Amino acid sequence: MKGNIIMIHPQDNVAVALRDLIEGEKAAAKGIDEFSVMEKIPASHKIALQDISAGEEIIKYGETVAVSTRDIKKGEWVHTHNLESQRWKK
Repeated sequence: MKGNIIMIHPQDNVAVALRDLIEGEKAAAKGIDEFSVMEKIPASHKIALQDISAGEEIIKYGETVAVSTRDIKKGEWVHTHNLESQRWKK
C-alpha cells in the first residue's frame, strides 16, 4: 500500500493525512506499521500515531505543538476539539 499519511519527524506522536481518510481504512507511512483510521480525517490534518493521554504533549516536527485536552486513541483525528495550542503560552 502506498502511504496515505506522513510522519514528519521520528519523535512525532502524530502524522499528517495526505488525503481525506475514512473510518476503517488503514493508515500507512514509511517506517511505521499500518493501523486503522478511527474516524474521518480531512487531508492535511493530524492523526494520532499512538494513544495520547489527556494532558500529554502533541509532538509534530519533533516539537511540542499542543497539549491534549482529553484521551486520544491511536488513529483518531487530532485537532482543536481535543487539543490546546501552546503557541501563545510561552
